[in-house]
Amino acid sequence: MIVDQARYRDGQRLPCHDISETVNAIRSETAPEGGTPVSDFVWIGLKDPSPETFQHIVGDELRLHPLPIEDAVTGDQRAKIERYDETWFAVLKPLRYDDATSDIETGELMVFVGPTYVLTVRRGEASPLANLRQRLEGDPGTLRHGPWGVLHGILDTVVDEYLRIEDELQIDLEEIESAVFAEHSSVSSGDIYRLKREVLEFKRAAVPLTRPLSLLTSLSSPVGDDEVRLLFRDVADHLSQAIDNLESMDRLLTDVLSAHLAQVGVEQNRVAVQQNEDMRKISAWVAIAALPTMIAGIYGMNFTHMPELDASVELAGREIYYGYYVVIGLMLLACLTLYRLFKRSGWL
Repeated sequence: MIVDQARYRDGQRLPCHDISETVNAIRSETAPEGGTPVSDFVWIGLKDPSPETFQHIVGDELRLHPLPIEDAVTGDQRAKIERYDETWFAVLKPLRYDDATSDIETGELMVFVGPTYVLTVRRGEASPLANLRQRLEGDPGTLRHGPWGVLHGILDTVVDEYLRIEDELQIDLEEIESAVFAEHSSVSSGDIYRLKREVLEFKRAAVPLTRPLSLLTSLSSPVGDDEVRLLFRDVADHLSQAIDNLESMDRLLTDVLSAHLAQVGVEQNRVAVQQNEDMRKISAWVAIAALPTMIAGIYGMNFTHMPELDASVELAGREIYYGYYVVIGLMLLACLTLYRLFKRSGWL
């Protein structure tokens, strides 16, 4: 459950074998001019802690308020930053982009910032802290700013990942847009709607973070170091850029979806018209074939006495039976008449 724990002084990592002893030692130390050195703190990292373990191992040792503890162990919180006594509690929504499926996975990261400690609680696999601690330890300038410097490093990493994922979504959007307006489109409405859902999930993670960042950069910011406040302002600018791009993508996806649905409607109408024309042609040929079939069926009923069966005329001393030829001629004349009528009406 405890991923890592360490004490930091002047940006340098020191061992932390016992959380309680380390925290008490930091609280008891004072700078030459008095007060606790801001650069001396302990950083504890947890992942998916249980309520009991969290309370006994960390909550009691750091004297945390029960409400943020409940939020940390329960999860599924909106991005925010709140104050509980001397502790500031931040909830972040880190994202991870899956290149294989173009899906966005949302994680959850809680950060407790106190005068002498930083506590990070990760939930899910989408977390920016995998290499953050090592990177900050390699460049201790941020760690020298104390717990607020660590929070800035976390926020900066989360928002930078937002910008990277936003670039990936932009590429997906351009591909879908090109495919929709291609001559032979292979994009379905489901593909467009799926990307729109990913953008919506992105917005749910990024947009609520605007208010906490504005608090950290305002005149009433709990951050006392002017330089750190400027760093938070830079993160806020990057977040605003990502949100503006998301809004543009969302609107463009709506337009692309509308255009695709219009194309589908036109194609369906074209198919319906084509099917209607085909049915007309089929019906016309069936009618043309039905008339001689009916006449032939009548004369195929094998009755002894039927009109025109024995019709004949004497010509040059020979008796010629003309009934058969009359019926064949009638069939041809009827078929030709029907064909011309269907041709004139546009059915053929």
